[in-house]
Amino acid sequence: MARKSEEIRNREQRERQQRLRDADRKARRPNRDDVARTALFMIISAMADRRAEAELDELQDRVVALLVRQGFDERASDAVFDELAAKYRTGEWPFRRKVHLGEADGDEPEG
Repeated sequence: MARKSEEIRNREQRERQQRLRDADRKARRPNRDDVARTALFMIISAMADRRAEAELDELQDRVVALLVRQGFDERASDAVFDELAAKYRTGEWPFRRKVHLGEADGDEPEG
């Protein structure tokens, strides 16, 4: 059997990925970024509540080091972490509602 062209394989992969994203949205399944964003918010706001500045600094150093290993700029990574920490420190929920998920109780939004 002849091998599919790269263009065809790429198109089929895009279509598979889109079907998976659509199914996850319909099932209201969070993706890894949703989980990571929420977990980081919980960690930073809890550290801020406890005034655990040394722990937060250590977390930032470790996160930035891992980002640098991936090829990100160290100063930029530090700046982004600082911005997130400043936003998350308040304990106020900083995320916008995911309108495409409908109401929190499972009902669709009225419109």
